[in-house]
Amino acid sequence: MTEKTKELTYKDILIGKLRRIKGAIGSSQLHDFFPLIGLLIIIAVFAVMTDMRIVEAKSINLILSQVYVLMIASTGVFLVMTIGGLDFSQGSILGIASIVISYLSFYSIPLALAAGIMAGAAIGAFNGLFHVKCKIPSFIVTICTMYLFRGLCAYITTDAPVAAVTSITGLNLTWLKITLTAAALLLVYAIFSFTKVGICLKAIGAGETAARFSGIRTNLTKFFIFVAAGGLTGFAAFLNVVKVGSITATAGNQLETQILIALVLGGLPISGGAKARFSNIVIGTLIYCILNNGLVMLGLDTAVQQLIKGAIFLFVVALTIDKKSLHIIK
Repeated sequence: MTEKTKELTYKDILIGKLRRIKGAIGSSQLHDFFPLIGLLIIIAVFAVMTDMRIVEAKSINLILSQVYVLMIASTGVFLVMTIGGLDFSQGSILGIASIVISYLSFYSIPLALAAGIMAGAAIGAFNGLFHVKCKIPSFIVTICTMYLFRGLCAYITTDAPVAAVTSITGLNLTWLKITLTAAALLLVYAIFSFTKVGICLKAIGAGETAARFSGIRTNLTKFFIFVAAGGLTGFAAFLNVVKVGSITATAGNQLETQILIALVLGGLPISGGAKARFSNIVIGTLIYCILNNGLVMLGLDTAVQQLIKGAIFLFVVALTIDKKSLHIIK
C-alpha cells in the first residue's frame, strides 16, 4: 500500500467515524423530542376532529382539573422509575391518605394536609423498607401493598363514604390547584436538576453496583425515594379531597396504571437511568389527559375508546422506548 493510499484510507476512516458520531447525536436528540412532537400532534389532531372545541377555555379547564393529582403523583413515581424501580401502590396510597385528610379536616385543614403527606410517606417507607432490607423487587413489593392498602381502604369505607369537612371544597379553586401543583413540581425539579440527587438517581438506574462502588449509598437513597414518592402522593390526595369532598372505596382506583402509562407516553425509559428527563412527567400527563378527553368529546363508544387508546399507547411506546436500556426492573 502506497503512502497516498494509506493517507486516504485513514482519512476515510476518520470521516466515517465522525459521520457516525454526528448521526448518533442527531438521532439521540431527535429521540428526545418524540414525546413533545407526539403531544403537539395529538393536540392538532383533536383540535381538527372536535372543531377546535378541545382548545376552548372550558375544555382546557376540564383537562387541567384531571391533571393536578395525576401529575403530582407521577412526579414521585418518576423518581422511583429513574432508579430502575416500579411502584404500583400509588392508587392505594392516595386512598389511605385521602381518608386521613378527610378525618382530620374537621380539626384543621393544614393539619390534615400535613397528616396526608405523612401517611403517604409512611406507606412509602413501608414499601422502601421491604424493597431494600428484604431485597424484594419493587414491583412485587408494591403490588402486594397495593392489595393490602386497597383492602384497608375498602374496609374503612364499607359502611359509608368518609366525608371531609364541607368547607374544604371551597378550596377547589383553579389558581390554588395550579399554584400547589407548580410548587410541588418546582421543588422536585430543583432537587432533581440542581443537586447531586438527580445524578445519584440516574447512576443507580444505570447500574446499581457501579453506583455503589462510586460512593453512592444506594440502599438509603432508594429507601428515601420511596418515602418521597409516598409523600408526594399524600400531597396529591389533598387536591383529590378538595375536589370530591368525600372518599369512597374506589378512591385512587387505577391511578398506578394511569401514572405508568403517562410516564411511558412522556418518554421515560422503563428501566430509568441517564435518559430520565423531568419533562417526561409534564408531557406524559398532558398527553394522557388530552387523549382521554379528546376521545370522549368525539362521542365514541367506551369500547372503541379503549381500542384506540391501546393502539396509540402501543404505537407511542414502540416509537419512544429505549430498547438498549431495557433490563431487569429492580
